[in-house]
Amino acid sequence: MNISSNFQSFMQVNDTTATKNLYTQKLSKDEVDGLKKQIKESMNAFTFKSTTVQTDLSSKEDKFSKDYKEFQSFLKDVGYKGKPIANLSTAEAKKLVSEDGIFGIKQTSQRIADFVIKGSGGDEKLMRAGRDGMLQGFKDAQDVFGSKLPDVSQKTIQAATELVDKAMHNLGFSIINKEV
Repeated sequence: MNISSNFQSFMQVNDTTATKNLYTQKLSKDEVDGLKKQIKESMNAFTFKSTTVQTDLSSKEDKFSKDYKEFQSFLKDVGYKGKPIANLSTAEAKKLVSEDGIFGIKQTSQRIADFVIKGSGGDEKLMRAGRDGMLQGFKDAQDVFGSKLPDVSQKTIQAATELVDKAMHNLGFSIINKEV
């Protein structure tokens, strides 16, 4: 006779010959001890599962809070030290994406290119892979938005590509991928 904390086992009884009717047949001491052990193990497992679910549910942040924290971390990583984005006036937001702003074409393309260039460590294959990844990321962003990205994004990826291509040229690598 088996006892389990698995809910499905309560719903199905496959082997009724192993079930003893307590009113007509007596259980041996060994059977009682075995049942006690199974009950204890099942309750331990059930309690563990229940508390794990409670802990997981109570410790999880809602998606917005998690995304907000990740975005704040991103802003910090790129060097933004201004006031919260949601509190910006229209004029302040425009300044951030202006030509000399931290999210403008010049600084954003430089950050993207630096990631590829520095990440490659001067290795041609890694630099090509980084360049391809950069272009694929841009294409993926367009796919997510379902259409051509704004002009500022188009100019940013163009500038980042030019910076990577210039670094490749300066390192003596052909800009044209010979493997293609």
